[in-house]
Amino acid sequence: MTEQKSFKRLVRARMERTGESYSTARRHVLKDARPVGRMHDSWLLREMLDDEWSEAMLAGLAGGIGFMYFVFEYEGHTPTMTIVARHHPAPFIQTALVHAGISHEVTSTSSARKAEQRLRAADGPVICLLGKEKHPVGVLGVDGDVVTVHDRGTRVQPLGEFMEGWGLGKHEMISIGERRGEPDVAGAVRMTCEHLTGPVLGNNFDVNFGFSGMRKLAEQLRDKGKKGWANRWADDHGFVQKRLHDCLEVEYTAPGATRPLYAEFLDEAGLPGAREFRESGALWSEIARGGDYEELARKVDEARSIEERAVRRLV
Repeated sequence: MTEQKSFKRLVRARMERTGESYSTARRHVLKDARPVGRMHDSWLLREMLDDEWSEAMLAGLAGGIGFMYFVFEYEGHTPTMTIVARHHPAPFIQTALVHAGISHEVTSTSSARKAEQRLRAADGPVICLLGKEKHPVGVLGVDGDVVTVHDRGTRVQPLGEFMEGWGLGKHEMISIGERRGEPDVAGAVRMTCEHLTGPVLGNNFDVNFGFSGMRKLAEQLRDKGKKGWANRWADDHGFVQKRLHDCLEVEYTAPGATRPLYAEFLDEAGLPGAREFRESGALWSEIARGGDYEELARKVDEARSIEERAVRRLV
C-alpha cells in the first residue's frame, strides 16, 4: 500500500509539473519497469528522448565503437590494464546529440546553488553527470526537496543527497532541446572509421588507439619480456580475466565490445559492415573470457583483420 501511494504521488507530481495526462505521466514514471539497454549511456539517452530513437541508432551516432588500450604501472603496485571498446575520448552523449541534430546545452559550475537553480528551471529532458566518473543519470524533475532520478530505473531521492553526489566533481548538466535537423549518419560513420584507422589525439599516445592499439595488445599478449602479460600478471590470472570481462562486456561498452550493437546501427542505416562487426563482436566476447595468451593474441589479430575489412567497405 505504501509503495502504491508513493507511485501515485510520483505520477501526480509529474502531472502538476508538466501538465501531462495521468496516462502519459504514468508511462514516464513506469520507466523503472522497462528493461535496461545494452550500454548505459545509449539506453539512458533513448529513455530521455522518449523512445523516438533506437538505442542502436543513438550508439552509432555517438561513434559507436572504438579501441583504447593502456597499462598503468606504479612502483609497489600491480600493473593495471584498461581497454575502452566504445568510441573514445569524445563525450558519448553529446556526440550522439550533435550527430542526431538535436539542440542541447552543456553547463558546468562549481557552485551547488547555481546548479540547483538550473536543475529546477529546466523545462525539458536533463542528464546530469555525477561524480569524478561523470556517470550520466536522467532527471525527470525536482519537487520541493526531492528529485526524481532515472538511472537503471526511476527513483525519488532527497535533493540534498543528490546534490552531494553530483558535486564530487563540477556540477555538469546536459539540457536537451528540440531536434533541428536530420541525423548525420555519414558524419558519425566517418568519425568512427577515422579514429579506428588514424590519429585520435594527435600525439604519441595514438599508438594505444584504434587498430594500432589492437596490434599493441596482441604484441604484449605474446611478449615474453617484462612488458608481456605472462610476466606482468604472472601470479594474478584472476585479475586479468576479470579486467578483460569488465572492459569488453560491461564498462563503457555493450557486450561484444559494442560491436554487435554497432552492427544493428549499420543495419538500421542501410550500410555495409554489419556482418563483419557481428563476427568481431563474437571474438571479443571470447577474448573477454580469458585463456591462453597466445590464443588471445590470435583472436585479437583476427578481430582486427575483420574490422579492417568492414572499415574498407564503409569508407
